[in-house]
Amino acid sequence: MQSKFGVIKAMKINLHLHASLTLAYMKSYELTYLISPDISDEDLKVFQEKISSLIREEEGIIQKESPPAKKRLGYPIRKKEIVYLATVNFRINPGEISEIEKKLKAQPQIFRYILFSRKEEVLQRIGKRIFEKKIKVSPKPSIKPEKKVALKEIDKKLEEILGE
Repeated sequence: MQSKFGVIKAMKINLHLHASLTLAYMKSYELTYLISPDISDEDLKVFQEKISSLIREEEGIIQKESPPAKKRLGYPIRKKEIVYLATVNFRINPGEISEIEKKLKAQPQIFRYILFSRKEEVLQRIGKRIFEKKIKVSPKPSIKPEKKVALKEIDKKLEEILGE
């Protein structure tokens, strides 16, 4: 018969394993979206939180969120030349992306969005590991200046070698 402590410990281990397995299957994504400029500053913050909650509802984990910034467009979209641009980096199971896209398309305040998986994180981790290793650099060999030899000494040595 197990004690309460043993059961609780087993539950914690199972929860930890489930969490680490879930994270292993998650991929990193970046969502960049254009928001209507007609929205007020308070509503803008509420809307950004709404987008974050859409991701969290699908069990996504927000990694980084940039505040919306006003940007001038190269061409008008819905007769607007200035919009708010916001970006969210998050991790989520790839199967949940279609649900997030459906929810994004249902938002009338979003003019355009782009959602893509981020692969450079893997490269950054690999690069970080390489640079964290201490690289041993051998010191440059010290070049000692040679003593200048007189021309007479060179002639003597040559005579000795040639046997003259």
